Amino acid sequence: MRFKISKNFIEKIERLIEEKNDRELLTHLEELHHADIAEILDELQLDEATYIIKLLDSDKTAEVLMEITEDDREKILQNLDAQEIADEVEEMDTDDAADIIGELSIDLRKEVIGKMSDREHAEDIIELLNYPEDSAGGLMAKELIRVNENWSVTGCMEEMRAQGENVTRVHSIYVVDNKDRLKGRLSLKDLITASKDAQIVDIYITKVDYVNVHTKGEEVARIMQKYDLEAIPVVDELNRLVGRITIDDIVDFIREEADRDYQMAAGISDDVEADASMLDMIKARLPWLILALLGGFVAVHVAGTFESAMTKFGVLFFFTPLIAAMAGNVGVQSSAIMVQGIANNTLKGSLFKRVLKEMGLSILNGLALALILLIGTHFLLGHPYSIGVTVSVSLISVMIIASIIGTFVPITLHKYGIDPALATGPFITTSNDICGILIYFTIAKLILGF
Repeated sequence: MRFKISKNFIEKIERLIEEKNDRELLTHLEELHHADIAEILDELQLDEATYIIKLLDSDKTAEVLMEITEDDREKILQNLDAQEIADEVEEMDTDDAADIIGELSIDLRKEVIGKMSDREHAEDIIELLNYPEDSAGGLMAKELIRVNENWSVTGCMEEMRAQGENVTRVHSIYVVDNKDRLKGRLSLKDLITASKDAQIVDIYITKVDYVNVHTKGEEVARIMQKYDLEAIPVVDELNRLVGRITIDDIVDFIREEADRDYQMAAGISDDVEADASMLDMIKARLPWLILALLGGFVAVHVAGTFESAMTKFGVLFFFTPLIAAMAGNVGVQSSAIMVQGIANNTLKGSLFKRVLKEMGLSILNGLALALILLIGTHFLLGHPYSIGVTVSVSLISVMIIASIIGTFVPITLHKYGIDPALATGPFITTSNDICGILIYFTIAKLILGF
């Protein structure tokens, strides 16, 4: 059963920090999982959290630093000197260490790497920093078990023992040739049941899934999900084995991408946390609010061109929010399905067929809703059938146009390398509001004849 952090426990930790009772404080913390300690740090003041980070041994600190939020980690690292940071990252796997160092300023980054005693570890980190964060090279770790196809089983076992000291978890054993080119993978069962004199070349499995260092993170996630992989090897342009990506790293990547897409769909342009500063919040939200405001001005202008309709048929005004809302809802539904399909790589068929399918769906849904609206307008609100027909026909038309926009825009954005999550936010809502109002009053003009 996992440890549950209570308010009393947090108060006890704060008291021990204030008293500088390091022995008792360590007694309470050392037996806890690093995720629990990260949760405790989240409840403490910055100086208290920094005190604990400095108190714990480097192994535990390294794990805790990877569990806390990026903003909290940045604040804590600012209170550590270069040598203290270097001591921590030397205890981390290369992928985690590269993430930490990548968050530092250029000058501090150089100073930290210069103070690392393990030069091979430092060189591996520098290599990873050269790759984009969302690529396989940026996600991979250098720690893995590799064996040469020309080794014997006995020699392989000895070499694996030496390599295993630097690998936290052994998901797979990879086989390479004399030039470090990936040849396949080795089953642990085949290894331990083989004769001591057997050669690796005779027992390894040639079929192995792998990705290139430049493969996008989304594609890596798709491959690992499709084939239920716990880890996948990464090769360079010469097919040399350079690293591996484990399932925990790809899950973190997927979560971060989902958070980013969710915020973008909500009209937040930058990746911000709930406790981010007011300035960061404003910078993330204001651009899209300005876009929505400009779209609102356009919608007002469109409605203003039909002022005579408002004067003659004032009741039309009260249905404007309904038409705009339905346009936005249908557009967001269609675009959300497209964005999900793009993310999961499940979109099949041509764009034309996809648009036709969404149009057909909107027509059927629109007919059902229009019938309800027509009945409600006449019997519940007491308006003449001409008004009900106008609003109902407008509703169907608006839903069809909104579905086309919601389908077409995400696929087009994706085609030109723009994140399609943009299509589910204010962009689609604002455009559909404008189109919805224009269609509504145009149809009203044709039916009612003003």
